[in-house]
Amino acid sequence: MSLKLGLPSKGRLMDKTFDWFAARGVRFVRTGSEREYAVRAEGLEGLEPVLLSAGEIPRELAAGRIHLGVTGSDMVREKLGNWREKVEEIRPMGFGHADLVLAVPAAWVDVTTLDDLDAVAAAFRARHGFRLRIATKYHRLVREYLTEQGVADYQLVDSQGATEGTVKNETAEAIADITSTGETLRANHLKVLAGAPIHRSQAVLFRARGAALSAEDAAVMEALRTRLEAAR
Repeated sequence: MSLKLGLPSKGRLMDKTFDWFAARGVRFVRTGSEREYAVRAEGLEGLEPVLLSAGEIPRELAAGRIHLGVTGSDMVREKLGNWREKVEEIRPMGFGHADLVLAVPAAWVDVTTLDDLDAVAAAFRARHGFRLRIATKYHRLVREYLTEQGVADYQLVDSQGATEGTVKNETAEAIADITSTGETLRANHLKVLAGAPIHRSQAVLFRARGAALSAEDAAVMEALRTRLEAAR
């Protein structure tokens, strides 16, 4: 047996994850080409890294097929209903920061807050006979947030790529998307509504609550926790 740790398989998130663990004495070494997704751990006996997409890691954690995983906090909350029952946050990692925000056309000069959007949505439905469309890939997070805020006259439309372009393409009136700088939103003539974002995301090390642990796995888990505590 070995303690399985799901790691992001590409991009800056993977690089920063590798650097974060290396600073704590655990190095991940690629053992084949980039297309092989093969890696080994050095510095902690019994730890088995597994390269997965950031979106796959919540699912694998929930299924108990990996013991630990690094992914965005937004991914876990979006992919897993009642996520706290399935995973535990071990450590926020201090990188991968981005906000899930609501954005509307910059030309909507009278719409700056969620209350403004609520009023516009009600007027939009009365005028057009259908609800204002918000394009997003974060259906669970956006729906929960808008329900909490009492906004009802909207519909979510799925967008798995180039969400910022949906308003220009007239397939949505507003969007909810993840952003770190807001530059892409501004380039597409969109503005973020005032107030706190729907979710402030960052990379987090999660533990699967339902993954079976052998005595050897538990010892590796404890050794990793001890090392992380020492590095605080």
